[in-house]
Order: sequence, then structure tokens, then C-alpha cells
Amino acid sequence: MNNHEIDYKIYGDDMQFVEVELDPQETVVAEAGSFMMMEDDIHMETIFGDGSSGGGSGLMGKLFSAGKRVLTGESLFMTTFTNTGNGKKRVSFASPYPGKIIPMDLSQYGGKIICQKDAFLAAAKGVQVGIEFQRKLGVGFFGGEGFIMQKLEGDGMAFVHAGGTIIKKDLLPGQSLRVDTGCLVAMTSNVNYEIEFVKGVKTALFGGEGLFFATLRGPGSVWIQSLPFSRLASRVFAAAPSRGGSKDEGSIARGIFDMFNGD
Repeated sequence: MNNHEIDYKIYGDDMQFVEVELDPQETVVAEAGSFMMMEDDIHMETIFGDGSSGGGSGLMGKLFSAGKRVLTGESLFMTTFTNTGNGKKRVSFASPYPGKIIPMDLSQYGGKIICQKDAFLAAAKGVQVGIEFQRKLGVGFFGGEGFIMQKLEGDGMAFVHAGGTIIKKDLLPGQSLRVDTGCLVAMTSNVNYEIEFVKGVKTALFGGEGLFFATLRGPGSVWIQSLPFSRLASRVFAAAPSRGGSKDEGSIARGIFDMFNGD
């Protein structure tokens, strides 16, 4: 086992957090900004990249590791949490928006998982967080995640977050599944990922589901989310008032405010 062996427990339903239990000298690495709380004797340190041994230990190796994270839209830095005490200690990491936390034992999936670029939350030290280029132009331009996705490599635990409800589908050899491009959370490395154009002019233009969908072909496992963050953000943005409030919401409070101001 190259990665640190960590125990964990996930709390909550829609706004989850994961509590990681660390033995003495065990370390967990987390995405910057995901920290929630920790017990005494846990040392927190900000590092370049993912803190794995890959990529070299010199300055160039660290810069290369951090540069890979910039390409995926993540921060240059990550944070490690190490138990420096004598007994078991706990540290917790929270979801960034409503959804589910997916625990993944990478050793059960061939040591590699490919996921959307903002899905990674935390992992045992030794798990490498890198980039996965989509070699096909159609996937790169129209796949919803661009040319680059994240890849998690190692044989330890990793925690991925996605929006809404998550479902795992195990595809048999040759079995395919068509999904909205934004709903794909993660997949094993042996799944074939392609982009197809929606057939029919009326469906493409007026169906409201976009012009493309992803076709996933087995064998392998895929994880699908019911509420991509981009969809959530677009609905919130569309419902947000353009100038300080809508005509319907808060009209009583605004009327009182106008009355005190003589309007």
C-alpha cells in the first residue's frame, strides 16, 4: 500500500461532510477551501500540488505538479492535515454545494478514476491528482468539460463531490449509456467516452436539452449526478432580481421602506 490508509464517516444528507480518522503520522490531502473542523494535534500545511511523491521532489517537480492543477481550473495550492499526536484524531471536510460525497477506493478501480475537473474534495496522502486530456476533438469541444478532466491515481481512498443525487452504473462490455454532458461525474479509465449530436432539427433547436450528449460505452463504472453545478447556477442566476429585488418577492418590506422615505 503506497497511500496512507484512512478511516472515514460521511454525515448529512444534502449538505454532507466527511470525517476522516487519522492514526499517528497519517496524512490526508484536501482541496483548498474544503476544510470544516479538526481536533488537537493535527498539523495543517499548505503545499504545491497534491503532495504525492510523483513528479519529483525538486522545485521543477513541484511547479509541474501545481501547474497541472491550474489547467484543471483548481487552485495552485492544496492543504495537508497530519496527525502529529499519539492517538487517533479526526478532521472533517465539507461539500461546497448541495449534493453527495462519493468515497472511492482507487484500488478497486484499477488505481485510476477520471472525473470532472471540480469534483475532487480530499484523499489519502499519496493519491495523485492530475489531468486527463480528451484526445478526440468532439469530446474536447462539446463534452461539457473541455479538453481536460481530472484523474485520481493511486491505491488509497479518495472523496469526490457532485450535485444532487448520485447514481453509479456498471456497464457490461459493449453496453452503452447516453447522458447529459454535464451530468457525468466520474468514470473508470476503461470506459469509452464519446460525444454525439442530438438527432432531429426540432429536437436539437427546441428540445431544451442542448445539442450534444455523452455516450459512455463499457466495460466499466460511471457515476452520474442529477444536478450539475452549472445547471444550479444558471437557474439561480435566471431567478435573481436584476436590481435589488423582484416585484413579487419582498414587496411588503419594500413598501414599508418606501413609506419611511416619503415615497
